[in-house]
Order: sequence, then C-alpha cells, then structure tokens
Amino acid sequence: MAKNENPMRKIKIDKITLNVGAGEGGSKLENAINVLKKVIGKSPVKTSTFKRIPDFGVRPLTVIGCKLTLRGKDAETFLKRALHAVEHTLSERNFDTMGNFSFGIKEHIDLPDVKYDPTLGIIGMDVCVTMKRPGYRVKMRRLKATKVGKSHRIGKEETIAFMKKEFSVKIREEEEEAIRKRENE
Repeated sequence: MAKNENPMRKIKIDKITLNVGAGEGGSKLENAINVLKKVIGKSPVKTSTFKRIPDFGVRPLTVIGCKLTLRGKDAETFLKRALHAVEHTLSERNFDTMGNFSFGIKEHIDLPDVKYDPTLGIIGMDVCVTMKRPGYRVKMRRLKATKVGKSHRIGKEETIAFMKKEFSVKIREEEEEAIRKRENE
C-alpha cells in the first residue's frame, strides 16, 4: 500500500454466496447438495419458496434449492477457481451499481480439480460476490446503525478495476456479447 493511500478505502471481498436451484425436492436436490459438499467441502443450507407459482407446480415453503456462504480466505480461493471456470472473463452486465457482481457456472465440472460423477450428473450454480470496505460495519451493527456515506460506497467502476488488478479478469464488451449470442442461436 502506498504511503498516501487511505487504508479505509481498500476494497475487500465480504462474502461469496453459491446458489444451486434444483427446481424440486428429492433426488435432484440431494444431488445439488452433494455437489456443493464435494466442491467446497462444507454443508449447504436448503432454500425454500415463499410464493405460489401454479405454472411450475411450486407451493409456499417447498424446498427447491440450496445455498452456501463463504467468507475470508475460503471465499478468495473459491473465487479464483470459479473465475477459472469462466476463463477469467466477465461481462460489464455482471456488476451492479453497488459494486457487487455475480455470474453463473454452467457445469460444476468446469471448476478445476472436480471430476465428473455419473451418479450426480451435471449441475450449474450461481456465484454472487459481495464487496465491502472497512467501515461498512456501521450499517450492520445492532445499536445506532447508520447508512454508509455516498463517498464511501463502492461503485461499479471501482469493483471492475479491483477485479482486473487482483484477479486478472477481462471485461467482455457488450457488442462482443451480442455477437456471441447470435452465433450460439
């Protein structure tokens, strides 16, 4: 860190949330849970619906997916593996205005050191990364919680610069993405 650089402005990874939507309970959900256990080494939490969606046959409180939250060093090491699965390339659309970003992994076997298991099949997952700066605790504390000031919030451009510098991520242009979509159709 440079001498004049403010340590309170340094961006960090707060957490990574992995989400696997099985769409139904039963064997699909158990396979999704086993995939997350195999890939991460930790047990995920089951997620359930809150709304009724008759077209999909979903009732409230039906368990249809699982999720897992990683923090600290575990989050950084998994993010490196997940970025390898998407070839260190993200779109500008993956980043939101608050500096967080998310992307999908189509097949869990794209992750390094993960072998195909015919009993589990192929399962994709969503990777959601939440960024923070020192001082964000003021909005999460129990007593006297306040808002984070505008000048201290993380913007889209700052997160993109952080990802380029720390993780060597390439940002795909929107025009190239439109061409790729047309080619895949």
